Amino acid sequence: MSTGQTGATILIVEDSEITRKILEHKLRQSGFECLVAEDGLEALEVIERHEVDLVLSDQQMPRMDGIELLREIKLRYPDMPFILLTAHGSVTKAVISIKQGADDYLQKPYDPESLIATIRRSLSYRQLSEANRKLKEQLCSQHCFQNIVTRSPAMIQALRLAEKVARTPDTTVAIYGESGTGKEVLARAIHFAGERVENRFVAVNCAGIPPALFESELFGHVKGAFTGADRDREGKFELAQGGTILLDEIGDMPMDLQAKLLRVLEERVFERVGSNRPIRADFRVIVATNKNIAEMVKEGKFREDLYHRINTFPITLPPLRERKEDIPLLVEYFIEQFRKELGKKLPGVSQKAMDVLMSYHWPGNIRELKNCLERAAILTEDELIQPEHLIINDLTTGEEGDKICITIPVNEFTLDSVIDKTLQIALRICNNNKTRAAELLRVDRKMFYRRKHT
Repeated sequence: MSTGQTGATILIVEDSEITRKILEHKLRQSGFECLVAEDGLEALEVIERHEVDLVLSDQQMPRMDGIELLREIKLRYPDMPFILLTAHGSVTKAVISIKQGADDYLQKPYDPESLIATIRRSLSYRQLSEANRKLKEQLCSQHCFQNIVTRSPAMIQALRLAEKVARTPDTTVAIYGESGTGKEVLARAIHFAGERVENRFVAVNCAGIPPALFESELFGHVKGAFTGADRDREGKFELAQGGTILLDEIGDMPMDLQAKLLRVLEERVFERVGSNRPIRADFRVIVATNKNIAEMVKEGKFREDLYHRINTFPITLPPLRERKEDIPLLVEYFIEQFRKELGKKLPGVSQKAMDVLMSYHWPGNIRELKNCLERAAILTEDELIQPEHLIINDLTTGEEGDKICITIPVNEFTLDSVIDKTLQIALRICNNNKTRAAELLRVDRKMFYRRKHT
């Protein structure tokens, strides 16, 4: 099958030999390959034996006419472009052909240049449709539930809930979890596994929109609605029509906008700013937050009625410190990504480096882990990632932020392991500067080299 218009194979279905030859000559002059058939039945046999990019068929033929051929082709090959050639004045047949799935029709006698233009237009549309189909397949594959790696029981339960709600395209979903736990990743997986996949996924960061622009950003506005509104503008809700809108950090939405969002969820309509024309809200709403919305309701910072409305189907994502069994899986997943992105071999992570990753409490969750590994992948050169390659920003715990915790499994608790762990932490605190790390620990700098080679 041809990937471009030049060289595309056109099947000419025409019972008149003279007309077939004229069409074939014209199409070959224009750079197309041609196959021919005398009627619909022969055309179906040709398509079974050869790759065909477009069917150009007469309407009136013996045994099987053009309309019958169109029905059969659309049943067997739904994406096959089809152009019908009709007799002068056969408008009814032409309308029927379009309803049956024909891309276009031409009335006889037709202008040869118009014929070529119609063929090229149909092929272009097919190529665009094919590109869109491949892109959607790629996006679905990229954002599918199977790409969320886990063996954590809590995370598996969250994914099961998400997979179930993905099948109900209108249900509002609330995803709770700390920053970096993958709330947007899960929201995208819900969208791409559901019936709304053909339309857009629109993500809105409620914490990043200035309060004065919030209403216009979500609802859009009409020209003249306020100073500076020099044209009509679609809001995020209109962009998400037919698809899914993610309202990330919903806890940062201003109180006056919360009432308007509640109306959208309950009545399924909204208006642009400055307009009274209602627009039907045809999209799924997913909200996400790292805040305790129930506590915000008690404090009067979030509307109780909106809370109950968005909390229709809650899903909570556990922080990484509560699913440490997933760290080795996530490490390998991200390392594989960096192999492709950086073009490096990246053999993996040493056991000592993995111990560091497993003992850290990851306040930034999966996002922090990924960033840490990306830096390490850039620093290494065809070697295992070692503790000295890991740059972890926050090594302290406790409210005062002046404590350093060292976690070592009981079966590995030895003086050597305590010393090695202490040296690793000092290096990370001092950004891998051995002189500064030695000063911090009040030891000789050579200690770091001796421990590395023992």
